[in-house]
Amino acid sequence: MVDIAHNLFSTRRGSILVGIGAAALAAIVVFVYLHNYRDSLNSSATPASVLVAKNLIQKGTPGNIIGQNSEFQVASIPKRQLQVGALVDPAALNGRVAVADIYPGQQLTAADFALAPIGALQNQITKTDRAINVSMDAMRGMDGLLSPGDRIDIFVGLNVNTPTGPQSIIRLLLSNVLLLRAPALGGSMYTVRLPEKQAGWLAYAADNGKLWFVLRPPSGAKVQFPGLVSAQTILLGYKAVK
Repeated sequence: MVDIAHNLFSTRRGSILVGIGAAALAAIVVFVYLHNYRDSLNSSATPASVLVAKNLIQKGTPGNIIGQNSEFQVASIPKRQLQVGALVDPAALNGRVAVADIYPGQQLTAADFALAPIGALQNQITKTDRAINVSMDAMRGMDGLLSPGDRIDIFVGLNVNTPTGPQSIIRLLLSNVLLLRAPALGGSMYTVRLPEKQAGWLAYAADNGKLWFVLRPPSGAKVQFPGLVSAQTILLGYKAVK
């Protein structure tokens, strides 16, 4: 009888201990969960940096132009508000173009950009810059002697009417022009970068006169602006007209 009572007491005590252990374990699990949840909330509220558009960035805009024109700003927002692939380093924009319009206040993400084609003209012009083609013959275009990145002066020859009759003149049209593309040996099509207004000048000169490309020194080049050159200024020593 004593043995039976002893066994019942032992079993009951074991059950109590198991219950206490289970309760303690449950309390630990709840504590850990609440601790992790609190940490998660604190972490999601932690400020994070992200690039945000300052103005409308149109589809096709090169990333390096976005940087040069300061079309983005670095914003600090709660980490939980970061979009997938949000960009935090402006260097990530280099060599890429916008694949869709990006609106003011919108986060810049990796999905908003794609790799730009190598040598794309869009990466080399901005604001009032324009890229314009001009066809040159071998002699006047310095065939085979010019390369992309060279700086050139452009002279124009025109026939003009004067009080004494028609006269041929030559003058410096544009100075320090960036050559974006040059043809292979024997080609004729060149691409240069100019402000919009000067692109119009070049278009008119190409249609109505003759052009000469003149290579500038790589550094320290100076411009003298010789003015109008005519038969009188060359043969008779007349002062060039500015």
